[in-house]
Amino acid sequence: MKKSLLLALLTLVMGIALVTLATKTTVRPQAHDEMDPPRIYAYKSWQSIGLRVHEGDIVHIRAEGSWMYTPGEYHGPQGHDRYPSPSFYPIPNIPGGALIGRIGEHGDPFYVGRRHSAQVRENGTLYLRINDDLLGDNGGYVTVRVIVVEPETED
Repeated sequence: MKKSLLLALLTLVMGIALVTLATKTTVRPQAHDEMDPPRIYAYKSWQSIGLRVHEGDIVHIRAEGSWMYTPGEYHGPQGHDRYPSPSFYPIPNIPGGALIGRIGEHGDPFYVGRRHSAQVRENGTLYLRINDDLLGDNGGYVTVRVIVVEPETED
């Protein structure tokens, strides 16, 4: 009898302790700038960072890091300084291996490089990737920070 009473009392104390701990823990949303920046990998095609933009928004993208586009040569998101992209790349005549973006699954690609700011012309998800045609021999990644400024509305 004493053992079962002691076990019941111990269970009650543990339950109260757990409830107390659970109510003291504050769960809050994490601000975008507190999160680790998304990585865009050189060996993957179009990658979403989970950001949907709307017509009229102003998007500011900053990228840093390094990835390999030419075997044995790493460079930043601005692309390779000696190799312009040929006509069959997603965007020709810009540096090969540069960071590029598009809005939506079928949007026109645009150059991002180390930084890019522009007003969005259509609604859609932001996608990013390296400007290259064969991705399997690439390596590394760049990180991106994206700030979206919504247009001011007139009252």
